[in-house]
Amino acid sequence: MALFADAMALFADAMALFADAMALFADAMALFADAMALFANAMALFADAMALFANALTLQGIAKLNLLRINEILYLADYLL
Repeated sequence: MALFADAMALFADAMALFADAMALFADAMALFADAMALFANAMALFADAMALFANALTLQGIAKLNLLRINEILYLADYLL
């Protein structure tokens, strides 16, 4: 009879551990959902960053062209004076 009582106590402990495992699994799933939402936001921010990078490259090209024009004007001004 003592063995049966020990077995029942172990079974109760196993059920308690199983309940804890299920609770942790639920928490893990909630955290996973949050992680997926953050990942979606990160991807949107990455797309914005790439668009801004393209704009920056365009502006860099315009600035270089303007610098060449300024240098040409300064060269001509120096040549004429």
